[in-house]
Amino acid sequence: MFKRFRRVRANKTLRELAQETRVDIKEFIYPLFIKEGRGERKEIASMPDIFQMSIDEALKECEELLELGINKIILFGIPEIKDSIGSDALSDEGIIAKALKAIKKQFGQNMLVITDLCFCEYTDHGHCGILDVEHESVDNDATLEITARQALVHANAGADMIAPSGMMDGVVKTIREALDNEGFVNLPIMSYSTKFASAYYGPFREAAESSPNFGDRKTYQMNPANRREALAESLEDEAQGADILMVKPALAYLDIVREIKNASLLPLCVYNVSGEYSMLKFAAKAGVVDYDRILMETMLSFKRAGADIIISYHAKEVARLLQNGRNL
Repeated sequence: MFKRFRRVRANKTLRELAQETRVDIKEFIYPLFIKEGRGERKEIASMPDIFQMSIDEALKECEELLELGINKIILFGIPEIKDSIGSDALSDEGIIAKALKAIKKQFGQNMLVITDLCFCEYTDHGHCGILDVEHESVDNDATLEITARQALVHANAGADMIAPSGMMDGVVKTIREALDNEGFVNLPIMSYSTKFASAYYGPFREAAESSPNFGDRKTYQMNPANRREALAESLEDEAQGADILMVKPALAYLDIVREIKNASLLPLCVYNVSGEYSMLKFAAKAGVVDYDRILMETMLSFKRAGADIIISYHAKEVARLLQNGRNL
């Protein structure tokens, strides 16, 4: 006698009934790249259908997102002027502060706005904080001080959630204390808690204009080979007060997603990063994959591994597929 697994695969209705994992557009966050100017909408060459856009264009984009059922975005800023400490990120009139105010004014609570909190987009050297010139790296504790200031700029401008991405040791504790001391006790933190020094970020660095001018980020982002350290990083951020954890990138690190899911009760986010996005786009352009199927299969893999939340440049496409009844 043997088990006939095929009984519940016999037709589409049975397969849907027995399906264990599903994708829901309510779980998606869509990234927006905001720049100065007006009427600006510049496609990113390495990321087809993704744009740098001025605030007025971002407001139009938000309208489209809401029509698709996407009501969560994460903002990345591209300032006109960069300097050694990322001063634009510390200003109440900086690009992210202005974008936040505009989006919240027009959409209020209908659009949940998360802010990426880092300095690589704002510094002239492209690293994620204040440089330790002697060691050609980032000064961790000096960067924590300005990170707290940046978090308060975002909070005062109306952010619904803060997402620190720089991988500085102690960043969640620093931000939590700064927010609490200023009365933002209910403002959640979604930490980029396990973020690897990955080659999958290449197209993003074009989009955010954030490539480092020298060296790399391996002294603060994680070694892709380290599983135990990956788990320890996320558990440490949970202990410091993170409300949501994250694994970035997603596709090559699904084992890490499952490890963290098994170890923590916090919501877990994955960032479906630019390199993952562009690989599918260019594979489709070359005609070597069924794009819609491979896209949904990829999203299901994130959910199956344990992700509760997905940040993805594919979110609009996923929404349209789901509206047309396409889950797999």
